[in-house]
Amino acid sequence: MTLELRGVSKIVEGRTHIATTDLTLEKGTMNVLLGPTLSGKTSLMRLMAGLDQPSTGRIFWNGTDVTGMRVQDRRVAMVYQQFINYPSMSVYDNIASPMRLLGVDRAEIDRRVRESAELMKLTPLLQRKPLELSGGQQQRCALARALVKNAGLVLLDEPLANLDYKLREELRVEIPKIFEASGAIFVYATTEPEEALLLGGNTATLWEGRVTQIGPTPQVYRSPVDATTARVFSDPPMNFLQIVKTGERLMFGDGQSTEAQGQLRALADGRYLAGFRPNHLEILQHSPAAMRFTTQLHVTELTGSETFVHLDHHGARWVGLIHGVHHLEIGAALDVWLDPRHVYVFGEDGGLVAPAPYAMAA
Repeated sequence: MTLELRGVSKIVEGRTHIATTDLTLEKGTMNVLLGPTLSGKTSLMRLMAGLDQPSTGRIFWNGTDVTGMRVQDRRVAMVYQQFINYPSMSVYDNIASPMRLLGVDRAEIDRRVRESAELMKLTPLLQRKPLELSGGQQQRCALARALVKNAGLVLLDEPLANLDYKLREELRVEIPKIFEASGAIFVYATTEPEEALLLGGNTATLWEGRVTQIGPTPQVYRSPVDATTARVFSDPPMNFLQIVKTGERLMFGDGQSTEAQGQLRALADGRYLAGFRPNHLEILQHSPAAMRFTTQLHVTELTGSETFVHLDHHGARWVGLIHGVHHLEIGAALDVWLDPRHVYVFGEDGGLVAPAPYAMAA
């Protein structure tokens, strides 16, 4: 069972919502679409579902062209960010509704409703109306309705975005387990890199309607093919710094330099872009190999157990992440350290030249 997009694009009133895309998703896989708001995640899912028709290209299901097929005639289930339930129906009837439309036997409907309700912890609530439920329970009802359809393709469009933190954490763990046995293809859209890492499977990063990379989630995270993908798969976004290679050394500015090691030794002399994630900026302590940079502190954000520091380095905005709650003076000079083994190197065209050595060893 495969879903294949061949040369698919979506153009609306001259604006490209989805650039030409080739994509193949396999049976029983979790596939995460990761990108910021308006990057094209929902547009791509609507094309997969058949809710929208592509401007160019074809869509194949198990080798059959389904480009013009109505969504009602496809084995597709979709769950949105907003809770979509029938308010006048009980939870039981909401879950049963897609099977009734398909003419499934009453006994089979009852079995599947109760089975999915048990998985979603909804059994005591089957006779309640959706408006009598909490937000998390309403979303569980929508997920149960998707589960009972036995759909070959399940599309989850930021389904946990409106839930409280604790419930999001629970469902992030449960969702892959719940759907694993079905053998369906799952596509899960999110703006959060952490969520992609927790869900695992494969991740496709999107930026301005373009799929920049797709592959096993840890691989995309550790070895982004370009600076754009690195930005998307980092929260806060990856920091960048112009560097120059001269001979066997990399010049980082602020008088800092380091020996070019490994594959970097073979690089031609010239200008490059160094990228490093916020958690690799060291502030309170540093490793012996780290280089020092002088920055100015603009803003601090306390998250409870961690502190984000927003820094200015000669006009470039950086973000650092330090553990604990720290009260630092806004506007003051702040020395930070960076271990070159955490640095990615990109070419002037943005393409990855060398991954961070520590990232590849992880």
